[in-house]
Amino acid sequence: MKFTLAVLPGDGIGPDVVAEGINVLNRIGELYGHQFEFKHALIGGCSIDAHGVAITDETVAMAKKTHAVILGAVGGPKWDDPKAPTRPEDGLLRIRKDLQLFANLRPVKTYPQLLDSTPIKPDLLNGVDMLVIRELTGGLYFGKPKKRWDTPRGRKAVDTMAYSEKEIARVVTVGFEMARRRRQKLTSVDKANVLTTSRLWREIATEIGKNYPDVKLNHMLVDTCAMNLIRNPRDFDVIVTENTFGDILTDEAAVLAGSMGMLPSASLGGPKLAKGGTMEGKKLFGLYEPIHGSAPDIAGQNKANPLATILSMAMLMRYSLRLHKEADAVEKAVQSVLEAGHRTFDISKPGEPWVGTKEMGQTVREAIQKA
Repeated sequence: MKFTLAVLPGDGIGPDVVAEGINVLNRIGELYGHQFEFKHALIGGCSIDAHGVAITDETVAMAKKTHAVILGAVGGPKWDDPKAPTRPEDGLLRIRKDLQLFANLRPVKTYPQLLDSTPIKPDLLNGVDMLVIRELTGGLYFGKPKKRWDTPRGRKAVDTMAYSEKEIARVVTVGFEMARRRRQKLTSVDKANVLTTSRLWREIATEIGKNYPDVKLNHMLVDTCAMNLIRNPRDFDVIVTENTFGDILTDEAAVLAGSMGMLPSASLGGPKLAKGGTMEGKKLFGLYEPIHGSAPDIAGQNKANPLATILSMAMLMRYSLRLHKEADAVEKAVQSVLEAGHRTFDISKPGEPWVGTKEMGQTVREAIQKA
């Protein structure tokens, strides 16, 4: 089979890790008889430098014509001026919105071999396997008004958290659908004791829950969730929450896995998913990326962990291409290289030998072929 994929490596270590993701897809293509065509374009700071905007109309149009999008990371100190009219993150926000990618799936899984790579007690981590679903196109990041201005009493700024019933319902439905396929537990995270949008969120989640009697729904305040992610992470199955809360909670959850370099993500959406939330039997358009940032301090040094990107390629094959056995092969290969003791810098112990970005990618490809 032939698939066309948009590739937006971005800034910093983005090109480093995306290259290894592409190499893994090409190895899968060789072994399973698939052909991948990659169409490259710019996003983030490099696009600002080249075109004056964080993503061009042409890049968005190109992405819409592919099966899925591969993304690296954006940003860096070069573009950090708070007064700049355009920031690298603007490219992320636009492509998410324009491609209708409203459900961001972030699996958090602990590997037994990495339990000592985190400051959390190992007995709390063994067996952690959760999925965080973050609403991606609403809330504070998109609400209007959003502005900054000067007053006689000093500078002021405003951001607006806004959600419609439709925006909440579609992502919560995805949460129920995913929970139904896992351990039938859904935790809906909000701040309903303070925020009006959260009270609407809780109301709609409760209403939708009546259609899923087989799924146990639990409402939890975001601060309580943040505490329980560390105190009792095994208790979570699927978490669904709004944009800002999901962004923060999954960065916290990276500590459970040992490093942000271990956490993949899939941003899904489009008309097929929005119409009902069910994911069975559908090839869903999506954008796939590691949750980590651009880490410009180690860019080009063969030091970044490519495993989150490689695991994102497994998610790409599973959700957008419906290549389930190929996705399984990649995930099993990552498991096997960790079992064999291979570590990148971020998941190695002090004084322990580690391998570089390219070497880890090569090791995974060899593990796929052996399997």
